[in-house]
Amino acid sequence: MKKITLVILASLFVISCKKEGYDVTGLAKGVENGKKVFLELQNESGLVALDTVVVENEKFKFDGKLKDGLELAFVRIEALNGSVAIILENGSIAVEIDKDTIQKSKISGTKNNDKFQSFNDDSQVIFKKMMRFQVANQEKMTAAQQVQDTIIINALMKEYNGFQEAMNVQSKTFIEKNPDALISVLLLENFLMRKYITVEEVKAYYDKLDVSLLETKSAKSIKKTLDTLTALNVGSIAPAFTAPSPDGKMISLKESLGKVTLLDFWASWCAPCRKENPNVVAIYNEFHEAGFNIISVSLDKEGDAEKWKEAISKDGLTWNQVSNLKFWKDPIAEQYNIKSIPATFVLDASGKIVAKDLRGDELRAKVKELLSAK
Repeated sequence: MKKITLVILASLFVISCKKEGYDVTGLAKGVENGKKVFLELQNESGLVALDTVVVENEKFKFDGKLKDGLELAFVRIEALNGSVAIILENGSIAVEIDKDTIQKSKISGTKNNDKFQSFNDDSQVIFKKMMRFQVANQEKMTAAQQVQDTIIINALMKEYNGFQEAMNVQSKTFIEKNPDALISVLLLENFLMRKYITVEEVKAYYDKLDVSLLETKSAKSIKKTLDTLTALNVGSIAPAFTAPSPDGKMISLKESLGKVTLLDFWASWCAPCRKENPNVVAIYNEFHEAGFNIISVSLDKEGDAEKWKEAISKDGLTWNQVSNLKFWKDPIAEQYNIKSIPATFVLDASGKIVAKDLRGDELRAKVKELLSAK
């Protein structure tokens, strides 16, 4: 009985001594005394300093308590190029800075940082191959570009893109094997942003994440985006909105609906959008009398109302136009999870989404098909 009691007491002691807060201990060989070291976090405005210390005898140390749970942070030393990414979590984190090649720096000490370093080590294998390929083929690529030899250019780009695909495959494997690591959440968020994998695949990975990660900022962001995208699936009713026209009149999606409606996200500064506009104008002119409508949402910036109006006039866009002039922060763009433009949604008479991101001949064929079915 005494042995059992001692075991229980020992367990309680270990639990009670579990570290609350973090400390980041750094080794910076060759860095002189007095150099500032910054512990930085990413926010909407960019990187902001959470803490600042100085190097003493090639060492530095941060300590503090987490405010928002596990978080990606960056350690940067003034006058050095680049920074070292770490996972800020409870426990003792070690950072070994390579001042000559910051990418060779090492992190360790806690579960998430050990896993992050493992991922980085595997990535470096692919990255080094990619760099060797780039150096070996730079002159060949330059020569091909000068004479516009598309065969050589495309062949080199295909091989180069193969390294990115290898990185993607490695990342997917890591997520599958490490559902309890924050880096898996960050990788998944990146996949979702780049649309590298389908929404269904993202959801499958998300559903397998350890419950301890679900309250992190990135996991919440993934969940919010998944919820939005589910609401934007083909077959769902397009979310309602109202926004100002160029002359300040409030126009709603509902009042803009025709038998078939194109919801078009664009901007005056978007070259691909402007290039596509003649096609959209032609389709509108061909099918408007049969019941085809368009409402365009511009992601122009605050202060650029005149540029927006000028583009509307120059491109001959005679249908409903709205914008909040808030760039990527436009509330309609956020509502529709717009990460790149041009982006389009084709709606039926009830406002149901029937197709997405069609352009040119594909858009024309879909509009004709839908109107013919009426």
